[in-house]
Amino acid sequence: MSSFRSLPLAEAQLQTLDALGYHSMTPVQAEALPLILGRRDVIAQARTGSGKTAAFAIGILQSINPRFFGVQALVLCPTRELADQVGGEMRRLARGMPNIKLVLLCGGKPLGPQIGSLEHGAHIVVGTPGRIDDHLRKQTLQLDGLKLLVLDEADRMLDMGFSETVETIIGQTPATRQTLLFSATFPNAIRRMSQSIQRDPAAVTVEGEHASDVIEQHFYDVERDQRDSALLALFVHYRPENALVFCQTRQQCEEVAQRLRGNDIQALAIHGDLEQRDRDQVLVQFANASCAVLVATDVAARGLDISALALVINYELPRSPDIYLHRIGRTGRAGESGRAASLVAPADAPRLRAIEEQQGTGISCRTLPRAKGVAGYVLQAPMVTLQLDAGRKQKLRPGDILGALTGDAGLAGDVIGKIDIHDRSSYVAIARERVRDAMAYMTRGKIKGRSIRARLLGSGPSGT
Repeated sequence: MSSFRSLPLAEAQLQTLDALGYHSMTPVQAEALPLILGRRDVIAQARTGSGKTAAFAIGILQSINPRFFGVQALVLCPTRELADQVGGEMRRLARGMPNIKLVLLCGGKPLGPQIGSLEHGAHIVVGTPGRIDDHLRKQTLQLDGLKLLVLDEADRMLDMGFSETVETIIGQTPATRQTLLFSATFPNAIRRMSQSIQRDPAAVTVEGEHASDVIEQHFYDVERDQRDSALLALFVHYRPENALVFCQTRQQCEEVAQRLRGNDIQALAIHGDLEQRDRDQVLVQFANASCAVLVATDVAARGLDISALALVINYELPRSPDIYLHRIGRTGRAGESGRAASLVAPADAPRLRAIEEQQGTGISCRTLPRAKGVAGYVLQAPMVTLQLDAGRKQKLRPGDILGALTGDAGLAGDVIGKIDIHDRSSYVAIARERVRDAMAYMTRGKIKGRSIRARLLGSGPSGT
């Protein structure tokens, strides 16, 4: 693949990319970045994990004038989780560029602090359509100096009913802006949107992001009333270390997760009915190996990026073959092989045929594996998450937590997993066998000279 040094990038940016491990471009970066840097409008079919965020982030950072404290770039995301992920990645990529200010504007957060951040000036805004529209209506956000607009996961924004809001936002941006549209799927609505908001866009479609030899796909015949027993049989048969189970509805997610927990399989559900705080906690636990199974709707799983996902299960086939490809593409990343298993009821036959047509090959459904040893099967994640009642606003950093736990608490570094710092809380994954020692320290010890309350987030097999 091409080196980033083949692009007209500033030396500081190249050094940052090298330090972050970005040694060569992914296919979508190799195709899209020259176009983006050339100020072309781009419509790109790109899935989570393809490197699309770095593609548009690098383009944005090259276009920013740090001396002008007006909003020069806007990235619209369908969910707060994705916006957080994009904002974090952009901040990492901007390390070598002093005085670049990025502001996150998402729902679920108070308006006051966001207004304060905007009053101090911002170069880049990343946010969700609803909250961006709120600030435009209150005139606390001005987009008249915008150079570059990015619509990330545009198909989900349309699915979630943001079409009119996005149109309203775009109506307040200069016609001279550069527009980048990224979408996992290309339904007609996306093509129409591109025609209305872009000027002669260059199309980027990277084939083979998830080649058939990378993801092992299996389909299993099942009667509609056998889905639950079939799901358990798949876990016992494959014995994955972790898994993502896709369901169609919010109620289905809750019921499936509860049933898994009742069978000693550690599982949490995520869907649109959860409070934002609960959504954050579920995503943190799954991402840091504190929860073995996530049961999700398509929209709720957007922005979730787990590099080592052993198994994707379709509890029910999705209505679109594009969505099927997007689902299974969450496994088999970073050079690893992946596996996907789908339950196919008689009523799913048209959906199965659509997948066959898209893949250009016939699909044979298998008989379900016999579930041997169900009674003795237990699936539990290796880590447990501690939530600390302090975060970014209290100037807490990952190094502060790591230093306290490995120093004063005496824990080995290899029993401490991922550390996530949020605005007013932080999360740290601890190996299950040492979590009591970590909690004992937190009840009496200090971090940065302060006592900080901590509690365990519960996601055991029984849900406690």
